[in-house]
Amino acid sequence: MISPLASTAHDQAPRQWRMLALLATAELLGMSLWFAGSAVAPQLQTRFDLSGGQVAMLTVAVQLGFVIGTALSALLNLADVIPARLLFATAATLGALVSAPMAVAGSFAMVIASRFVAGVCLAGVYPPAMKMASTWFRERRGLAVGTVVGALTIGKAGPYLVHAIPHATVIGVTVVSCTSALVAAALVFGLYADGPYAFPPRPFSWSLATDVLRSRRWRLATGGYLGHMAELYSYWTWIPAFLAASVAGDAHALTAPSSPAIAILSFAVIAVGGIGCVWGGWVADRIGRAPLVIRALVISGTCCALIGLSFGRSLWILAPVTIVWGFFIIADSAQFSVLVTESVEPHAVGTALTLQTSLGFLLTTVTIQTIPPIVRGAGWPWAFAALAVGPVLGVRAIRRLQRM
Repeated sequence: MISPLASTAHDQAPRQWRMLALLATAELLGMSLWFAGSAVAPQLQTRFDLSGGQVAMLTVAVQLGFVIGTALSALLNLADVIPARLLFATAATLGALVSAPMAVAGSFAMVIASRFVAGVCLAGVYPPAMKMASTWFRERRGLAVGTVVGALTIGKAGPYLVHAIPHATVIGVTVVSCTSALVAAALVFGLYADGPYAFPPRPFSWSLATDVLRSRRWRLATGGYLGHMAELYSYWTWIPAFLAASVAGDAHALTAPSSPAIAILSFAVIAVGGIGCVWGGWVADRIGRAPLVIRALVISGTCCALIGLSFGRSLWILAPVTIVWGFFIIADSAQFSVLVTESVEPHAVGTALTLQTSLGFLLTTVTIQTIPPIVRGAGWPWAFAALAVGPVLGVRAIRRLQRM
């Protein structure tokens, strides 16, 4: 195993902070495509008379597309063969182009198709950005990757903020998201350059993904990541509905009436994770990645198990509880990626990151769909509790990694 963190000297690359700011900005803008459909779910539900399961598909379609995209990328070694700058810019541009039809879609099938293909494209935006950030940092790689993941978290929350604007429309949210992605592509293609710790390219190899899978450290790091992902995207997808149903006092409503206040709070509980990611990276660089991951999983898992107790209460109670959960639920996310960069040979880092994210997002397509039947049966107070098993299993995997 080769560890890119072997150096004890402080990073001195003169352009590193400018490049990190560039990547963070591009990731924030590019990933705004992710929840563009979910943010306008109430309007789409009214337009197409959607069921709760169909509303969930607005997010699941993106997840499935992302899984297909990352799986193909890992199989074809795209993240290790194609320069990350070119892969990011091309993917962000294509993502904007395929998302645009959602604004004028005449059928729900067209919306889902647009969302699915956008997810495929976003596979070329997320993992390459983490790899690019890693080329500029060694000792502070946790902070660097945490900043990038924090930026994409805020980017994913962005459509909810746009939706909070009075009379916001599907067309308006789509235009803002697509334009943001095009700006992201231009920034990276025109201004980014790899840093002094760039990972060496290698020719295409069918065996590279298999080599990654053989790494026990990679498998344990990915096991922790899967526990984290089992909880994360169900929270991001359904917390706006949870908040709306709580305010409406309807424990079985999947699509209760929203309001600007609910939209702003939905933005806040997701976007606060951006701060959590930066904080998590800063702490991980000081106490170690595994200790930070374990603490974040324990706190987020506890919130997951107990959040139902706040249902139906005042927003003054709901807001701080959900914001604390939103902070810690992703504070560890970037550190799973850094653990992966440390668990494989440098030439396989791109494929290792892509394969990890592919498996994680594949899991989310299942866990997101578990919420509606629980809500219809037991109600929102119990809906999230079952997901707490993810953090429990994640902690177990990372403790085993610590012992290696």
